Amino acid sequence: MNNSNSPSTSRFNKEWLLEQKSLIALIVLIIVVSFLSPNFFTVDNLFNILQQTSVNAIIAVGMTLVILTSGIDLSVGSLLALTGAVAATLVGMELNVFVALGGALALGAAMGTITGVIVAKGKVQAFIATLVMMLILRGATLQFSEGSPINLGFSDASDAFEWFGIGRPLGIPTPIWIMAIVFIGAWYLLNHTRLGRYIYALGGNEAATRLSGISVDRVKIIVYALCGMLTALAGVIEVGRLSSAQPTAGLGYELDAIAAVVLGGTSLAGGKGRITGTLIGALILGFLSNALNLLGISAYFQMIVKGAVILLAVLVENRSSK
Repeated sequence: MNNSNSPSTSRFNKEWLLEQKSLIALIVLIIVVSFLSPNFFTVDNLFNILQQTSVNAIIAVGMTLVILTSGIDLSVGSLLALTGAVAATLVGMELNVFVALGGALALGAAMGTITGVIVAKGKVQAFIATLVMMLILRGATLQFSEGSPINLGFSDASDAFEWFGIGRPLGIPTPIWIMAIVFIGAWYLLNHTRLGRYIYALGGNEAATRLSGISVDRVKIIVYALCGMLTALAGVIEVGRLSSAQPTAGLGYELDAIAAVVLGGTSLAGGKGRITGTLIGALILGFLSNALNLLGISAYFQMIVKGAVILLAVLVENRSSK
């Protein structure tokens, strides 16, 4: 005779709840804020949240790939600024929009590759390597832009480039489409490709992965290159939305991306996590920021709330791991 209250069933329910904690937190957040603010749960506001979340979410995808290998990338904010400045410059020269897009993505991938080589071949800790790259890329951005914004100008190329930030195909903002495509691609990569299996294996046990014949260095370099390319894509969206590239763009974006990954349940130790969790984590941050704005909470206090939420997520994750 089956007993629905048996220890095994209770354990299953507890494990399932812990596994879905990020999704449950997002649903609770939406329900609570919907009661507090009547303007929250509207189509326009939801589109606004998703559009604003897209930049952090896309960067967080690349950050997830890096963290799954037990690495980290602190240079994404600076790289977003540099690739955005280069893209804006190419558009300002009235080059084809795909040339500007390709140039930005290629630069992002190249910088990510350099970071990966430093980590993999140079045997430098990811924290130190990416901290150095953060400083170098920020300095390069300020030098390249001479510390001033770079406007897209007024041309057919600029109008086409702005589509990446403010276009609305089928009535849905372009950044949301791009975000969805990136997450679907990352989900497929991690769950249905050999590279995805290698990424998880590398984060789980690097020594065993190396002994099994997998090129650990190559996997690391590819992961950092992908992170760089996705960061550049986020930079393109931001430049298209603002119609200019700001030399100070991306400040603190690396922290937001890491926060989204942590909130999504990916372990900072590597080898454990899901890309769907990262999406939920990014949405939690996006919905939380929007809710606090609608409720009239000051920007300074919002930082305290976000910090508390992230700390709570880490504590829950440590508890569930035990």
